[in-house]
Order: sequence, then C-alpha cells, then structure tokens
Amino acid sequence: MRKLPFFLARTLTSGTGGSQVLPDMSEGHLPIHVNNVRSRLRDIVGASTNWRDHVQAMQERKALHTLLAKRQEDLSPRRMKDSYLEVILPLGSQPEIREKYLNVHNSVRFGRILEDLDSLGVLICYTHTKQEMQPRSPLSIVTALVDKINLCKKIIYPDCDIKFTGNVSWVGKTSMEVKMHMLQLHDGDYCPVLDATFVMVARDPENKRPAFVNPLVPETPEEEEIFKQGELNKLKRIDFSTASLLKMAPTAEERNIVHDIFLNTLDTRTVSFRSRKLPPNSVWMEDAKLKGLQICHPQERNIFNRIFGGFLMRKAFELGWATACSYGGSRPFIVSVDDIMFQRPVEVGSLLLLSGQVCYTEKNYIQVRVHSEVYDADTREHHTTNIFHFTFISENEVPRVVPKTYGESMLYLDGKRHFAAVMKEI
Repeated sequence: MRKLPFFLARTLTSGTGGSQVLPDMSEGHLPIHVNNVRSRLRDIVGASTNWRDHVQAMQERKALHTLLAKRQEDLSPRRMKDSYLEVILPLGSQPEIREKYLNVHNSVRFGRILEDLDSLGVLICYTHTKQEMQPRSPLSIVTALVDKINLCKKIIYPDCDIKFTGNVSWVGKTSMEVKMHMLQLHDGDYCPVLDATFVMVARDPENKRPAFVNPLVPETPEEEEIFKQGELNKLKRIDFSTASLLKMAPTAEERNIVHDIFLNTLDTRTVSFRSRKLPPNSVWMEDAKLKGLQICHPQERNIFNRIFGGFLMRKAFELGWATACSYGGSRPFIVSVDDIMFQRPVEVGSLLLLSGQVCYTEKNYIQVRVHSEVYDADTREHHTTNIFHFTFISENEVPRVVPKTYGESMLYLDGKRHFAAVMKEI
C-alpha cells in the first residue's frame, strides 16, 4: 500500500500558498457551544422554531426595511476583532453529542463540519454588522460562495474537542469574506485541522435586494495583509469565471491534451473516428458517476425558511465521497473543497437531484464534481442550484478517467484546472 503524501501534515497556509501569520483576537471572547450557534441566529433575525409560524415571522421582518442604511458611509467601521468568534464542539468532554458526528470509520463526518462552518460564517457576519440599538437585524445574510477549504489532517478524531475560530477578513459594499479555522485538542494543545474561506452577501429583510454592510478597517500590518489577500481572492474569482470553459475556448495546451486523449483512444484496427478503445488501467468518464435524490423537508430549513446551505454541502459531499470511493475501490480522504457557488436558493419541498462525476484523476488523487439541481413538478423544469468541487486522495493509485465526448472533455479540463489550483495551495 502506498503512503499518503507528506502534505497531509502541513501547517495552515494562506491563499497564496505561503505561511500565514494569524493575529490573536481571542482576548476577552468566551467560546460559544456549537449547539447555540443556530439559536443565536434565530434570535438575531427573529425566526420562529415552528414551521407553521414561518409565514408570520417573515411578514414581521418586512417592517425592518426602515432600518437599512441608505449608503455604506452611514455605517460605522468595524475592526477584524469585532467579529471574532470561537465555537466549541466538545466531542471529548460531552460524549453524548458524538453520535451525530460519527462515521463508520470511527472518525468525524466531514459533512457535519461543513454544516457547522456554514452556520458559523453567517453568525460571524451578523456579529460584524450588529447595531447596538437594534434588537433584530434587518439584514438577510446568506452564503454566496465557499471559496476554499483546505485540510491539513487526514483524520478528525471523534473523541477530542474541536474549536472553530473565525472573523470577517474583507468587506465590499454588500459582501463579506470570512476566514475560519478548525483546530482539535491533542495532548492539551489545539492543533490545526483546516482553514476555510467563505463569501457571504447581505440582502434586505425579504432577501430580495442587496444591502450595505459596515466597512472593515485593518489595524495592524498582519490585518492589512489579510485584507489585501481578500481583495486578491476577489480578483482571482473574477479571472477564473472569465476564463470558464462555458464562456471561452480551451487554451492551446488544453486543446492538445484533448486531442492526445482522442488519439490514444482510437482503435488502431480501424480507420474510423468513431471507433474508440479504452486504454489499459482507465475508466470511461460516463462510467464514473453516481446520482442521488433528496426531498427537502422543513427540518432542513435555514433561518429564512429556505433549505440550509450547510445541508446542501453535506449531501453533496457525501455523494462526492461515495463517487470517489466506488471509483478508487478504497476509502478516500478529503483534501480540499473549492469554488462552491450558490446560484439560487432551494425552497422547502423541492426535489433536489444530485449528480456526482469523477472528472479528473492523477496518481492517488480523484477530482469530483457534484452538480445539484431542483426539479419543479408543476412546470417539469430543472434549475441548477449549486456546483461543488471536491479533491480526494485514495490510499492506492487510481485508474485514469477518460472522456469520450467533447462535453466530457470540457469537464475533464475543468477538473484539471480545479485540481491544479488546489495543488498550488498545498
């Protein structure tokens, strides 16, 4: 059995791939129990815990329109430490909460961690925008994008306490970047497990139009660097989107890659473009997919009575993991999550269709793309809600995935781009 690469023991890194100095903001902050994060969010927006009351609760929020700022300059600036929060997941000291987080391999379910990160990111943004004279926030803050989540531990232990920390790291007019870190207690010290970057957007009380948020003022050279990185992250996302294969043709190098794959799969016994032959130790891309269906029940709603983004991420991850597991033939480990765009909300009662596809492989690595869409039974229409990108590593070297059609070739190149971006980070 081949050993896993050394990077799984790396330290936390910044978005540029170098070491990042994290300013200490913990002074004077009491940790929040993980079970209290969602209840705090409900209190902030005035959401009801009963599904039958949700319509009335949303009607009451309409009156909060008058509390919105007309321009960003009317809002007081905030410091990074103003939004800093610590959340404790006491898996070691409170064994009764373990089962929710436990998987069959006796480690922590990463999908549950995604849910906790999503809730914490929203709470951090509400802490940044909190107005002392307002008992309820007029803002509807939702996750727009998971920029990246990079892991530095292969195993998350189910019997050791976990600590999440985070703060707002960059602010635009109506959007906020949140950096979060997860650490686990070992031998009396909290050791890094992952770092995550989310982008949140603020909207009006009815979640229809953008709303201004408090500006952010860095105080130290370290904070200046973090803020500058947030701006660079925004520009990189724009460049990546502009170069999307849905908008632009592949580069010359990428076209050569696709043509080489085509030539390597031609059946040399015939002189035909249609006759294709699978190379040794390879799998056709069309045979490397799994699908799933979720009925979106009220239990999985967020504070705005849409389906909780963390739930969508958990379900997509679990399908992505199963896809990588069935493809590689052994247990895969998550290396990175990147570029999850929340394109449209998922309503309670929706039929959510998930499709997991292995789109690129290299040695032990498996790049999986999960596409989620909702199906409207009345109109019989499908609408894409999210695209998820997961990078896994298998214990053994995996077969090469091979595209056959032009569309599959574009998926292959897109997966290769995402994989290359992940490798730069680690």
